[in-house]
Amino acid sequence: MGKKMKWKLLILFLSLGIFSQSIFAVGSSENDSYSLVVINGYKFIPQVITIKRGQKIRWVNREKRQYHNVWFETSGEEEPEDYLFSGDTYQREFNKTGAFPYRCGPHPEMTGMVHVVD
Repeated sequence: MGKKMKWKLLILFLSLGIFSQSIFAVGSSENDSYSLVVINGYKFIPQVITIKRGQKIRWVNREKRQYHNVWFETSGEEEPEDYLFSGDTYQREFNKTGAFPYRCGPHPEMTGMVHVVD
């Protein structure tokens, strides 16, 4: 294996390690525990997530110049007035089981789904 290939593999493995840590994060204590959804490229990543009842999800906007929000419109909620700018986060705890679709208010093509199970 050549030097260029070794460097490419090293960069790939380091990138995957950093990426995987940014997708699934856990807080410092059980009460701070959460799953992470990244907002980037006009997408929620992951788009579909399954958690247990009582767990939290934190959304973080990793866009450089765009604002977004997390709107559970079909639950009857009004669109949030607060937008998530680059680096901003929004966190929510899910205490009921079910499927909870959401979207970005300013960008309706951005959709996601939270499945909450026992």
